Amino acid sequence: MKVIAFNGSPRKDGNTAILIDLVLGELDKEGIETEQFSLAGKRIRGCIACYKCAENKDRRCAVTNDDLNECLEKMLEADGIIIGSPTYFTDVTAEIKGMIDRAGLVAKVNDDMLKRKPGAAVVAVRRAGSIHVFDTINHFFLINQMIVPGSIYWNMGIGRDKGEVEKDEEGIMTMKVLGQNMAWLMKQIQE
Repeated sequence: MKVIAFNGSPRKDGNTAILIDLVLGELDKEGIETEQFSLAGKRIRGCIACYKCAENKDRRCAVTNDDLNECLEKMLEADGIIIGSPTYFTDVTAEIKGMIDRAGLVAKVNDDMLKRKPGAAVVAVRRAGSIHVFDTINHFFLINQMIVPGSIYWNMGIGRDKGEVEKDEEGIMTMKVLGQNMAWLMKQIQE
């Protein structure tokens, strides 16, 4: 089993990466292969509504001059998906938004190709707005018929400066429990 975690932060090793690593650490303990894939430096445009993906039905986006199809390949290869984003004006980063808009459409028109895969959101936030980020990511999972594990609180860690989330004890515990619950869920699905 494998989980791919997309880090939508422009800082490869910032708070979002730290939170994702906490979740992945719990999955690793359970023998689940993990990969964190940073979107920092990647180019992912928004959807141009050409609907070629619906015509082609090849599990790919017809726009090929950016990095979205690499993300789609990683989603298809994985048994579980984590999407992490810092909070930018109460929403996900532009890269995450582009990824979920385009990957979501490709998935829907290709017989809901992400159906029944576990999916979890991870949110880094300075102060407020994280619930909207959490909702945005979860809406992607839910419309794609994915299964969303819970934790002891909404999946967020509080901190602005790099590494500051490591002081958020509740956020750390939330990520660890999320990883444990995702591992349990994946094992149940595999049985």
